[in-house]
Parts: sequence; structure tokens; C-alpha cells
Amino acid sequence: MAEFSRYMKRWAAFTVLLYAIALLVLTVPALWIAFNGWSDKGVSLQEALKMYLRWGYWLWLAVLVAGQALLLLLPINIAERRLPARRPLKTPVIVTAFFLANLCFAGLLSILCLYFKEDGTNFFGYFLPFKPNQVSPSDFEIEFGAVITGLAFWIIWAVIFRSFAKSDDPDALFKRSTRWLLRGSILELLVAVPSHIIVRRRGDCCAPAGTFWGIATGISVMLLCFGPGVFFLFVERFERLKPNPQSDDEKPAPPGANPV
Repeated sequence: MAEFSRYMKRWAAFTVLLYAIALLVLTVPALWIAFNGWSDKGVSLQEALKMYLRWGYWLWLAVLVAGQALLLLLPINIAERRLPARRPLKTPVIVTAFFLANLCFAGLLSILCLYFKEDGTNFFGYFLPFKPNQVSPSDFEIEFGAVITGLAFWIIWAVIFRSFAKSDDPDALFKRSTRWLLRGSILELLVAVPSHIIVRRRGDCCAPAGTFWGIATGISVMLLCFGPGVFFLFVERFERLKPNPQSDDEKPAPPGANPV
């Protein structure tokens, strides 16, 4: 059992590493494809490579990788049979709710950029309960309103999945989480990709950045859902290669022993 536990943790770490490498490799091609030839503000390959120099990119990458690692804690505990059926499952609930909230936020941002062009992001400033009377919200109000919107989505999804955690066993909750994240990412991409194509052809100044954020979020969460699947493939492979212990009845009789 100890060997099996070490094996799973080793492959879980390898799965997280594969996810991080996939995001790193896809960053530049995604940027170049999304913005190459876009009016006179296109992004060249050299400019796309500068993304690796931005601290915000590495912060978001760290959040995604940490989320992948936290989601793998539940299948590890299930496989090791260390998780009681009704144990509070706070970690998968919080992580799943966080990524579903990001999908909802990114989808909403894509729709706002599609219909309201450059003024799409300004709507987050209007979501604040108290704001001074002025023609348009300030940058601080827009950023603060965006944070409040994201937190509201996070709380809503956390409440929804908390109810599932009370009724589902850990295995069912894990499958439900990955299924919802995969479906949510596909639905969000169905909104973000057409929106990005439209705003890019219009030649909008800032709207394509918002729709591209939707595409990046959808792809990142979709790849995150495949991590647990890859991990379970490794576990199943190990189970098939592990020799099955024979019971006393199945053991061959020693030479010279009288058969019963």
C-alpha cells in the first residue's frame, strides 16, 4: 500500500507538470493566432514571446497549476481509500466553484465586448452599489466591480456544489466537478471564439483583448479537466501491472504433500 501511495503521488506530480508545460507551450501560438494580422495592432511572434516577462502571466499560471494539484487530491484519497463517504469535501468544492466562476466571468466579458465594443468593460463599474455621479466609471471602479462580479460568481457556485457535497459520495462529486468544468469550458468557448472573430474584424481597440481572455480561460480550464483523466490512466496501468496476491486456497501444494 505504501508503494502504491508513493506511485500515485509521483504520477500526480507528473500530471501537474504536464499541465504546466502544455500551458507554457500553447501561450505563444495562441497569442499569435488570435492577434496576428489584426489591423495595425497585430502581435508579432517577438511581441508574443514578451508575455513570459510579465508577472501577471506567471501569477495566473501558478493559480491554474495549483488548481490542478488541488483537484488531484480527491482522486488520490479515493484510490487510497482514506476518504470517508460523508467527509466534508471543501477543497474540490472551492476549486471547482472558482474555475466555474472564472468561466462565467470570461463569458460575460466576451458578450459585453461583443455588444458594447470598447465600453464593454465599463459595465463592471456600474455594478458597484455606491459610486459617484459621473459620465463613466473610473479605472479603479471598473477593476473593483470586476472583482466583485467574480466573487459573486464564486459564492454562487460554491453554494451550488456545497449542496452536492452533502448528497454525493466523493467519487460522484469528483466526476460531477470534472464534468461540469468540461461542459462549462466548451460552452464558454462557444461564446468567446465567435465574439473574438467578430470584434477582431471590426477593428476594435480593446475589445479583442477581453474576448481573448475568454478564449484563454476556456482552453485552460478544458485542459485542466483532462489532468485527472490522465492521472487515472496511470493508476489503472499500475493496477494491471501489480501482481495479484494468491489466497491460501489458490497457492500450489508443496512437493510431497497429500492432496485433500
